[in-house]
Amino acid sequence: MVKWQYKNSFSVIKDFDVQIYSNKTGKFMRLTKFIITLYILFLIPKLIYSETNSIILDAARKELTRTMEGLKEQQLPPYYLSYYIYDSNVLRIEAVNGKILKNSDDKSRTLDIDLRVGSYKFDNTHIVRGEAFNMGSQRNAYDLPLDDNETALRNAIWFATDQHYKKAIESYERVLTNTTIKVQEEDTSADFTKEKPYIYSEEPKKLNINKKLWEERLRKISEILSSEKWLFKNKTYLTISNVMKYFINSEGSSITQSEMRANVILTASTKADDGMALPLYKVYFAFSPDSLPDENTMLNGARQLVKTLSELKTASVMNTYTGPAILSGEAAGVFFHEIFGHRVEGHRLKDPDNSQTFKNFINTKILPDFLSVIFDPTINYLNHFPLSGYYKFDDEGVPAQKIECVENGVFKNFLMSRSPVENFPVSNGHGRKQAGMSAVSRQSNLIVETTKSVPVDTLKEMLKEECRKQGLEFGLFFKKVEGGFTFTSRSIPNSFNVNPLIVYKIYVDGKPDEIVRGVDLIGTPLTTFSNIIASANNLETFNGICGAESGSVPVSASSPNLLISRIEVQKKAKSQAKPPILDAP
Repeated sequence: MVKWQYKNSFSVIKDFDVQIYSNKTGKFMRLTKFIITLYILFLIPKLIYSETNSIILDAARKELTRTMEGLKEQQLPPYYLSYYIYDSNVLRIEAVNGKILKNSDDKSRTLDIDLRVGSYKFDNTHIVRGEAFNMGSQRNAYDLPLDDNETALRNAIWFATDQHYKKAIESYERVLTNTTIKVQEEDTSADFTKEKPYIYSEEPKKLNINKKLWEERLRKISEILSSEKWLFKNKTYLTISNVMKYFINSEGSSITQSEMRANVILTASTKADDGMALPLYKVYFAFSPDSLPDENTMLNGARQLVKTLSELKTASVMNTYTGPAILSGEAAGVFFHEIFGHRVEGHRLKDPDNSQTFKNFINTKILPDFLSVIFDPTINYLNHFPLSGYYKFDDEGVPAQKIECVENGVFKNFLMSRSPVENFPVSNGHGRKQAGMSAVSRQSNLIVETTKSVPVDTLKEMLKEECRKQGLEFGLFFKKVEGGFTFTSRSIPNSFNVNPLIVYKIYVDGKPDEIVRGVDLIGTPLTTFSNIIASANNLETFNGICGAESGSVPVSASSPNLLISRIEVQKKAKSQAKPPILDAP
């Protein structure tokens, strides 16, 4: 029987209303301080599933309570403290050239601390104007013992908290000085939002996997990816991350989540005769290894990857081009992630060096009226396809929420963490981070929706017609992209660059579609948005990892095929080195 430390848990939450998540109803129940004691005594223990959970939570809770009580007499006491503990088990198997290169099973336990001095209005996290990369870039991870020993855990937490508290005081003094010597800030909103506390816990997910079966599967895939002498590099790997996340804070939240993610990634590359590197990849994502596609699906995926690389190796190089193009659903999703998603992450509105593209566009039309853009981390599948940007609570203890950023072409909302901005005083569950970083507002599951669509083949005919209008012999079809990047600073042009991997010329006169290579999709956001003229009736999803100020977080982007009346491409940078002199052995 697991023991629950009622005294310490109640001492943290007794002065607040609490919302408790129910697995049965999928909703939150609000409890006042008058019935919290009853709920803790009779219901909460049913949510606690393992002795390990209890030991970790008890250690963190006791140190959190002791810190808040023990430091309240200091000249600058903490007004907020949270502990985020990651209990991780990561399995990774890699194969190269048909042989196993790596087989590891790593365990780690880390602690992230968010300790704030000052007040919700102004605290030590306040942006220091004139310093680069100060929003979300602070690393605050500390290693914890893997043994489930409460005394050892508390000692590690205590020492890390002491270090963090001293750093917080230094930071507070620096931001006070910075505020004094700088001009009036454009955004005078508070540094931290006040949120309701939440209580939630779930059972750890168990990982059962046949390693020998997966080793053999990866070998077979890797053999295909090294089957031709002109294939220079290849790697196939399975990664399974099984993480228990423990979050508690001084406001009364206590959240325990179990998260499992499985990826199989196939990569291979070659070089054209002119030296251009040609990489290609295939990703399979699922919430458990049992849900990944079967072996035949992956083997066929590897064969198709090699076939496409063979075509790219001899493909002609695309010249600079301006004209109509179709973005596949996958490419359009990445397109929106780069040129739109990063510009609606609310914390950027506080950065005086940021362009703040959409700051004054609330209730303004920015897209065609048939398009809407939502971010919905609450769904894990879309059309039976898994979405990697799914989560129940964000990394600041706020429930995930569906946010409609664009409604029928009109801009409505920003993605918000607990860092408020003018006219957006609360979080909407998008405070995210990589372990060891400070949370900022980040994207989740981006979904482009359309109310006016045509069949995919019709969209292709519309592309040809648009080419005729512009006097062009062909348009472009961007089938697959690698990712991209965008600039949002005021000091440089606010452009974007999306990196296509598979691009086709679509000829007006009916000639067969021709694969080409060597181009990047470039432009500026508002101009490109205004050129979207039609959408197809399909939907495709790109699952990936997004890197930004708060580290790497899993995201997805889903969209139908989109027709754009005018896009611009430039030649891709390429290596000047010749291909290998000798063939592979």
